[in-house]
Amino acid sequence: MDLAELEVFIAVATEHSFSRAAEKLHRTQPAVSQTIKRLEKELNERLFDRSSKAGRLTEAGELLLNYALRLTQLKTEAESAVKELQDLRHGRVVIGANEAAIHVLLPVIMQFRQEYPQTQVEVRRISSRHMAAEVLNRTLDFGVLTFAPRERGLHTVRLGEDELVMLMPPTHPLSKREKISMEEFGSQTVIAHNEASPARERVLSLYEQRHESINIQIGLPSLDGIKRAVEMGLGVAILPRRCALTEISKGQLTAVPVAQLRLRREIKLVSRQSGRMSHAAEAFLKAALTFAESTASAIANPQPLSQRHDSFTIL
Repeated sequence: MDLAELEVFIAVATEHSFSRAAEKLHRTQPAVSQTIKRLEKELNERLFDRSSKAGRLTEAGELLLNYALRLTQLKTEAESAVKELQDLRHGRVVIGANEAAIHVLLPVIMQFRQEYPQTQVEVRRISSRHMAAEVLNRTLDFGVLTFAPRERGLHTVRLGEDELVMLMPPTHPLSKREKISMEEFGSQTVIAHNEASPARERVLSLYEQRHESINIQIGLPSLDGIKRAVEMGLGVAILPRRCALTEISKGQLTAVPVAQLRLRREIKLVSRQSGRMSHAAEAFLKAALTFAESTASAIANPQPLSQRHDSFTIL
């Protein structure tokens, strides 16, 4: 008995007809009949009730069908697993992230690429609102979020944390302060991202709750554009500190916390809890877990982010 014979048996059992099974398998009916006879001789059991026009299975046939289906499924899974393992060298991982999250994601990608240099990594700019749904419907392998998703069925890996800070040129009158108030920030010429985000909505909501105003005068479509505009002295901005680490370290920008807006954010990598992942996605998840474990001590004993300034390291 081999898998090829079992596949013929499954075809006859599911088609309830030797002729239809032969047509499905692109074989002659006598060849199909001979295969079934060989199986019956080997097992010393009749597998089909020949008196039934519907090709009804005998008790032995029902038992064999159950095992045959499991064996052919294992064959399919084995072939798929080997193919995915081969494709890992040329596979692809698709991740959803917004602009701010990419800064946290890059160290994980670097660690992954060191081990799998031929595997492609595609990061798509996806709104945080749609991230969880895109992961669950398999459009994305992973998503990066700064809030706990409401959707069920997601596995979460904590990659690090961040906070919102006011960015300004080093020459700004408030640049030497340890912190500033919401009122002081709101009275500045504020440059904001013109795309909706949970962070933007939370900031605006806090101003509304306190019955204070925020003077947003310039809206730009990218974080790089906002940082450049701040460097040029067009105004100030409130952004995640991680987004401006390079500019802060070079002295191009200064970051000062806004007292009532010190919104600490946990950055999470989310993936599906159920269902098989590709080998490439499994390898990326392993890299993310290793990365998270390597920074566990820093996360467990965090310094206030406002005290890190130029020595702030990417978690």
